[in-house]
Amino acid sequence: MNFYSLSSGSSGNCYYLGNGGHGILIDAGISSKSVHNFLKQINVPMNSIMGILITHNHSDHIKGLEVLTRKTNIPVFTTHRIWDSILKTKRNISSDCMREISLHLKFHLAGFEIEAFPVCHDAPETIGFHICAGDARFTLATDLGTICQTAARYIKEANMIVIE
Repeated sequence: MNFYSLSSGSSGNCYYLGNGGHGILIDAGISSKSVHNFLKQINVPMNSIMGILITHNHSDHIKGLEVLTRKTNIPVFTTHRIWDSILKTKRNISSDCMREISLHLKFHLAGFEIEAFPVCHDAPETIGFHICAGDARFTLATDLGTICQTAARYIKEANMIVIE
């Protein structure tokens, strides 16, 4: 499992997690061009990205999502509630790219087993991700207001964590 922070902070959040020949992005808070440039720097071809996981609707997590999905047709994985909140500000984004996920229901993508869980934050809904591949257990919980019991459980299970 390879992890790279392409950008983190109030100016934009975007992370790459790879597993062999495929990978995923978590959030798209930077421009599509910046995503392409960062991936090029770490020798990851754009066509190896199998999906984009979105944690919540704040612009520093979705700023580049509209252009990125239009140019690449990469599917976006998030909850129905988060997707609805994204559509209120990103009116030109196509619902065709959306893949609805549910909290605490595992799904598979790019060789990873992924589970979304709720995170305490001031958005309509905010989620973190617990991602497994073999013995590697990765938890990402950004914009964490407080560490609630649910988030704490996934953080404790991980052998790699990203919290902000």
